Amino acid sequence: MRLLVTGAAGMLGTDVVAAAAVRHEVVALARADLDITDAEAVRAAFHDTRPDAVINCAAYTNVDGAESDEETATRINGDGAGHLAAAAAEVQAHIVHVSTDYVFAGDATEPYPEDAPVGPIGAYGRSKLEGEVKVAQAAPASHSIVRTAWVFGPHGKNFVDTMLRLGAQREELSVVDDQLGCPTFTGHLAQALIEVAETRPNGILHVAGGGRCTWRDLAVATFAAAGMNVTVHPTTTAAFGAPAPRPAYSVLGSTRSDAPALPSWQEGLNAHLTLREVLAS
Repeated sequence: MRLLVTGAAGMLGTDVVAAAAVRHEVVALARADLDITDAEAVRAAFHDTRPDAVINCAAYTNVDGAESDEETATRINGDGAGHLAAAAAEVQAHIVHVSTDYVFAGDATEPYPEDAPVGPIGAYGRSKLEGEVKVAQAAPASHSIVRTAWVFGPHGKNFVDTMLRLGAQREELSVVDDQLGCPTFTGHLAQALIEVAETRPNGILHVAGGGRCTWRDLAVATFAAAGMNVTVHPTTTAAFGAPAPRPAYSVLGSTRSDAPALPSWQEGLNAHLTLREVLAS
């Protein structure tokens, strides 16, 4: 299979490219190679490369920044995703589009299934929902929208590495303890996205790390696994005061047998820490 990967130099895209290259021909396009907001450039890239499938890892991911620049976020996450889906449909390629738990309001008490009502409470979530709509409209018969959550990996800025950096500088930290979600390791997610590109399930799938925890839980587990003695105090989302609202509950569940099941978030954390050591050596 010839697989085109957009956002190929990002935290997730880097792992997707590396994993896919083991068994597929990969066309890796970073932001510098392709501006997905340019519809004609996207169309030309697809006609030049003629992929069998595309995994879209290109995204505007600055959740707080989106609050003051929703237009840019929507141009990338919404319009850009639609351009990719339209171009994929023209060359009969299947599109795998990565979306987010932030399309939900966060007021649930049980894991969100794929058909749960959406209702984003922030600009980032709205921009990603726009992308879902445009992908489904442009490629109705050959698209997979993969919602995931709380992504971390060694090739970009992420919560786990931030905790390790801060923990090396301080003996005590305060971390938000009133948001519940599913931390997801890019190495596990990348393999799942490739599987989806191969099997081509149509529609929305929820694919995230197994289990659930709060950000504080993740911080505590990170320090324990890394052998660091750091006290982690609980704080609230309101007290933390981030510009963008976050869903209080964004645990993803799946009712689809064709949605890949990922290992637990704890396994993902351990894999991430091990890989960090390898890359640092």
